[in-house]
Amino acid sequence: MSLYTAFLIYSSFKGSPYVATRKKVIKEILEMANLKKGKVFYELGSGDGRVNRLAVKNWQVKAVGVDINPLLVFWSNFLAKLQKLDKNCQFIRKNIFDINYSKADYLYIFLMPDLIKKLTPKLKKELKKTCLIISHGFKIEDKGIKLIKVKEGKPFNTYYYRI
Repeated sequence: MSLYTAFLIYSSFKGSPYVATRKKVIKEILEMANLKKGKVFYELGSGDGRVNRLAVKNWQVKAVGVDINPLLVFWSNFLAKLQKLDKNCQFIRKNIFDINYSKADYLYIFLMPDLIKKLTPKLKKELKKTCLIISHGFKIEDKGIKLIKVKEGKPFNTYYYRI
């Protein structure tokens, strides 16, 4: 078994497998989010960093990607540096439950429903009321988080929320 495969299996066991989203879909999702220059954008389970890199490149946000997979974090940082985005785009290897999200203006997640459910109380406690939560793929099932719009898509819808 290759090292890459081992790391993908590791990510799956930690709660969410790495599933890449096409660049065109990401661009549409971020356009609907109406990102503002200089704001702070977090992505949980950032994979290869394509969402953060596009957000920094096209909207000049300050992006933080969080992933448990050390190989993907290394690769994401390498690609950000290669594209000269590393000044405003960083990737860290950390458990998403060990991060403080109080500085986030936008929070992007593409996580499995069970992980979203476990994470939701932390988000409600730490996120600013103005933070836009973008959940690609799965709904957030919590009465304290208000759905404001939906982008329909195949194979996944994208949901936009505020606390």
